[in-house]
Amino acid sequence: MPQIPDKLYFKIGEVAALLQLKTHVLRYWETEFSLLQPIKSRSNQRLYRHKDVETALLIKELLYRQGFTIAGARKKLQTEKQLRLPLTDPHSPEKALVEIRADLIQLRKFLLDLDLV
Repeated sequence: MPQIPDKLYFKIGEVAALLQLKTHVLRYWETEFSLLQPIKSRSNQRLYRHKDVETALLIKELLYRQGFTIAGARKKLQTEKQLRLPLTDPHSPEKALVEIRADLIQLRKFLLDLDLV
């Protein structure tokens, strides 16, 4: 995965170059994935935040490398968002495991509070 520069906002051309995609692909993904919602400037220019770039990178990974369909990738992203699991980062599996463990502890506490466990 490419390194994302440490900036607050990215123009669509910068994101497209980083992901090696055409800008129309990113605009299409915005219509298909509710998690990808860049803000618009006063001049109506799309401004992607760091999390939007990460989401776009993940969408590209799911579609192009893992072979998901648009619907399948959308479902996977929504499921992970609802479960509040960290999105997989192949460069930092230890960090992902620590975050998963913390989420599981929090989930267990929540279930205990409901007397379901």
